Amino acid sequence: MLPVPLSKFIRKKALSYTPLTMPSKISIERWLRGREECYRLEHADAVVVSYEKSGRTWLRVMLSRYYQRRYKLPEDRLLNYDKLHRLQAAVPVVMFTHDRYPSYYTGSYAAEHRYFSSKPVILLVRDPRDVVVSLYFHWLHRVKPHNKLLDNMPLHGSDISMYDFVMQTESGLPAIIAFMNRWLQQGNNLPQLAMYRYEDLRSDTEKYLEQLLRTLGEQPAADEVAEVVAYAEFEKMKQREQSGQISDTRLAAGDVNNPDSFKARRAKVGGYRDYFDNRQIEVIDRLVSTSLDPAFDYQTPTADA
Repeated sequence: MLPVPLSKFIRKKALSYTPLTMPSKISIERWLRGREECYRLEHADAVVVSYEKSGRTWLRVMLSRYYQRRYKLPEDRLLNYDKLHRLQAAVPVVMFTHDRYPSYYTGSYAAEHRYFSSKPVILLVRDPRDVVVSLYFHWLHRVKPHNKLLDNMPLHGSDISMYDFVMQTESGLPAIIAFMNRWLQQGNNLPQLAMYRYEDLRSDTEKYLEQLLRTLGEQPAADEVAEVVAYAEFEKMKQREQSGQISDTRLAAGDVNNPDSFKARRAKVGGYRDYFDNRQIEVIDRLVSTSLDPAFDYQTPTADA
């Protein structure tokens, strides 16, 4: 097991005994989280970067299943940093990050580049309009009150409509667009960065999953990829959540009686249009078309086939 400079337990204890105002404690906690994440990045073999609700859980399940199948590892163990590596040294140490905290430690986004530059980096992106709607339900049903404060989200219990959540700058659609544009620009300085779109993975999962595994240095067989894709089908993931028997909180429903609290909630491409009137959709689409780098190819609204 790779050592971590400051455990979550120690971090919480240190902050609980620190006689500072809440804003100061939040600043310190962000710095400590950034320090811990940079340390993990430095010792990782590969990194998966994504904004929240961009399909990372689905990808994690597929990658976990691939290594579970190849090395006969327990099905309930996920690819989570070095957890599978500790069971089988051939499994790489993979860091999953939303890149939220490292800059608080390094002082700038540019300064954190060195933690990504020497290893494969997978940038997973999704139509930001679908991301922000999924994030709204995540904020409403899954995010803890303290983390809402920590991550600049509307505070717990805020009376805010979905449209207002989407349009607010701190964690809404503008923040997601800024994240995507920044990472596209940063990619020019990262020789081993490969971008994958959630929509492409959905449209031809076997093709793009095989490419992604090769980015990680694997040589997957066709039958391995096919089995992994079948295992991680959306309905099967949702059934596992509904059973209430998932031990890892990353895959467990917030409330098994509330489908909107599931990690596998809808997975619908272009589903954001189901929640807004025509005027609101026009404003949202215009923001994407005028602000998001066209290289992502999200200027034309996507939809499920």
